[in-house]
Amino acid sequence: MKSRPKFDDLVDCLISIVGSLPDQRAGNNLKYTMEDIALSAFSVFFTQSPSFLDFQKSMREQKGKDNAESFFKVKNIPTDNHIRECLDKIDPRFFFPVFNTVFNTLEQNGIVDSYRSFNNNLLLALDGTWYHSSKTIHCDKCLRINHKDGSTTFYHSAITPVIVKPGNDKVIALPPEFITPQDGHSKQDCENAAAKRWITQNGPEYAPLGITVLGDDLYCRHPLCMLLLEQGFDFILTCKPDSHKALYEWLNDFEEGVNIFSFTKKKWNGKFNEFHTFRYANSLPLRDSEDTLWVNWCELTITDENQKTLYKNSFVTNFVINQHNVEQIVADGRARFKVENENNNVLKTKGYNLEHNFGHGKEYLSMLLMTFNVLAFLFHTVLEYCDNKYRLLRSKLPSRKTFFDDIRTLTRYLYFESWGEMLEFMLKGLEQRHRINPP
Repeated sequence: MKSRPKFDDLVDCLISIVGSLPDQRAGNNLKYTMEDIALSAFSVFFTQSPSFLDFQKSMREQKGKDNAESFFKVKNIPTDNHIRECLDKIDPRFFFPVFNTVFNTLEQNGIVDSYRSFNNNLLLALDGTWYHSSKTIHCDKCLRINHKDGSTTFYHSAITPVIVKPGNDKVIALPPEFITPQDGHSKQDCENAAAKRWITQNGPEYAPLGITVLGDDLYCRHPLCMLLLEQGFDFILTCKPDSHKALYEWLNDFEEGVNIFSFTKKKWNGKFNEFHTFRYANSLPLRDSEDTLWVNWCELTITDENQKTLYKNSFVTNFVINQHNVEQIVADGRARFKVENENNNVLKTKGYNLEHNFGHGKEYLSMLLMTFNVLAFLFHTVLEYCDNKYRLLRSKLPSRKTFFDDIRTLTRYLYFESWGEMLEFMLKGLEQRHRINPP
C-alpha cells in the first residue's frame, strides 16, 4: 500500500495474513477456507452489523451473489458456530502485522507526521480497558475478581495504545497488549505489567520515530519510566500527590521564583474567561530511594472569574521544562484522555460494542474478536483520511450510528459490485434528497 490506501487495499492487507493462518482441522471439515472464516468474522465488525453474514447468505441464495464476496472476497460463508470454533485456536498476534502495515502506509502518506507535537514527537497514549465480564462465562485467559459473597467475576482486559494529538478527534490504533494470566507467574497479570510488555516488544518498531508516551498515574512509576527511557521513549505522565509523596515533599520545600516557577494566562473559552495557572519545576526525585529517576514536574490549574477550580492536574516528564514550553507539555499530557474519549468510549458506545460477548471460546476467541473490532476501527480511520467518498459521506452523515445504519440497510437488500459502488450510490442518494428538500 504505497499509494493512498483504499478499501480494497485494506482487505488485501488482511488477506495477506489470513492466507498463512494455522489450520488444525482435518477430515471432511474443510469446506471453508481459513480465509473465508477470518474475513467473514471481520466483515461483521467492519460493517457493524451482527446479522451481516445472515443477510448475505440469503442474498446469495436468491441472487447467486452477495456483498460478503464483493466487499470482503469471501467465497463461502461459514456458520457462526464454525467461525467461532475455528478462530478459537488463532492467537490474535497473527494479525498484529496488519497494524504495523497500516501505520507505515499512513506514515508514507504524511498522515502520521500531522500528529507530531512537542519536540516533534508523536504522542502515544496507553490505557487499559475491559472488553468482557461475566459471572459464569470464562476461559483460561480470563482474569478474576473474587467477591466477599463467594462469587467470581471473570473478565478480559487489554492495553489499547493509540497515537493522539491535541485538537484532533481521530486516533491511530496500534496493536493491543492483552492482560492475561502469564505462564510461570503466580500473580495475576496487571495493566502495569502488560504496559511493560508492550513497550519492550514494540520499542524497536516505534521508538525511532520519536515517541512521547502518555499515561495516567498508574504508569508514573520508577521501573516503567526507566524502561521507557531504556527503550528510547520520552514520557509525560500524570503524577498525583498521594502516590508520589517524596516528589511533593521536595516541591513544598522549593522557593518560588528560584526552584519553582508559575504564571497565569487569561483565556476565553467561548462562554466566559478562564484563568490558566501553570507551575513547573525541574530535577525532582520520582521516589524516595538512592537510585531514583530524576524527573521534571508541571501543573495546570484552571479557575473561573469566581476562583472556582474547573480543572487541576499535574505531570512529570523527562523533558526539561521552561516558561516557553510548559503550555505545550501540559497540552500533550492532557491529550492522554483521548485514549479514553476517542478510542475506548467510541469502541464501547458508538456501534462497535466492544463489551458485547461476540463469542468467548476456550482459548483465543474473545481476544481475537476484540482485535478484529479494533482493526475495524483503524480501517475506518484510514478511510476517513484517504478515501474521498468515505470522507464526504461521513461529513454528510457525521453520526456513526446513522452512517452504519444506512450501510446495514443497503447491504441487506441490495447487491453492490464493490465497496466503492455502494459509497457512490449513497452519495447520489444524498444529492437527490438535497435537491428535493433544499435547506
